Amino acid sequence: MTPTEIIARAITRERSRAGLSLSALAARAGLAKSTLSQLESGRGNPSVETLWAIAAALDVPFSYLFETAVPGPVLIRNDAGTPIKATDAGFSAVLLADCPPAARRELYRADLTLGAPRVAAAHQPGTVEHAVVISGRARIGPAGATEDLDPGDYYRYPADQAHHYEALTETAGLALMMEHPR
Repeated sequence: MTPTEIIARAITRERSRAGLSLSALAARAGLAKSTLSQLESGRGNPSVETLWAIAAALDVPFSYLFETAVPGPVLIRNDAGTPIKATDAGFSAVLLADCPPAARRELYRADLTLGAPRVAAAHQPGTVEHAVVISGRARIGPAGATEDLDPGDYYRYPADQAHHYEALTETAGLALMMEHPR
C-alpha cells in the first residue's frame, strides 16, 4: 500500500469514527471539501500542515493518519523512511513508530534547515513533546520558553501551545516523541 493510500484510508476511518460528514470535517480543518474528498479518494498529495489540520480537527494524534504498524521488529536506517515535509518551513519528519491502540505516543526523526524555522500549532490539550538533538544545533520549545540545544541535549515541554523548531547550524537532526493524554 502506498503512503497516499494509507493516508486516504486513515482519514476516512477516523472521520467515520468521529461521526463527521466530509463537509463537517473540511470546515473543522479549514479545508475545502474538494481537497478533503481528493485526499480520501487517494488522489491528493497533502502537505504536513494539511495533515496536522485534519488530525487536530479529528482530535487524534498525527500518527493515526499513518497507521502502518506491523508485528515484529522494525528497523529504519538513518537515510530511509518516507519524509513528511512542511511546505512553509525547512522541516521534514519521518514517522519512526506510530501509536498502538493502547498507547498515546508518536516517535519521529526530524530534520531542520537553517533559515526556515517552523512554528507548530498547539496539539490537543495535555500533549507533551520530548526532543533530543542528534546533530547540529537547534532552538526548540514553546513561545517564551525556547531553548538552544546542542547534540545530546534533551528538552521536554508542553506541546498543547504553539511551539518552535529552528536550526542554528546549516542542518539539525532531532528525535521527537509526542506524548498524548488518554
